[in-house]
Amino acid sequence: MEEQVKTNSGQALGIAALITAIVTFVIAVIPCIGVAAIIPGIIAIILASVGLTQASRNDSPRGVLVAGLIIGIIATMISFSQIFITGKIFDKADKWPKQIENIVNDVQDNVMKELEDANVSIKIESNGDKVEINTNANKKDREQTLEDLEKGNTSNDTLVRKK
Repeated sequence: MEEQVKTNSGQALGIAALITAIVTFVIAVIPCIGVAAIIPGIIAIILASVGLTQASRNDSPRGVLVAGLIIGIIATMISFSQIFITGKIFDKADKWPKQIENIVNDVQDNVMKELEDANVSIKIESNGDKVEINTNANKKDREQTLEDLEKGNTSNDTLVRKK
């Protein structure tokens, strides 16, 4: 009777494949950096494949090798998917500056409308004299008030009052 002896052939490659696959997986799930995990992922797959070949010749245990192979394949697929995601982002990125510009213009227009519709009242007191300037929402009235002030015309009681 011959006894078949199981050897640990391929187990060193299995451990190396598993460690490489785990590191690859950790790198692969990091956004923007995960693309760099493609190369170690391929290395983990190759190590596990060679280890499985050696283990199958000698009927050695394959658990660590299969785990390294599966994790390596999953990590490599995640890395490849980041290439496609990055490509889609770059495809859409050319539209972002125009959209941002439109948003900024809309906000600017809204602020200008609010300022145009604002009512402003300025009161100044000095040595018993009191000056009050009121503006309303009508832009034309404000422009006229400013022109009157520039000319030194303060006779309009509704625009400037002295007490």
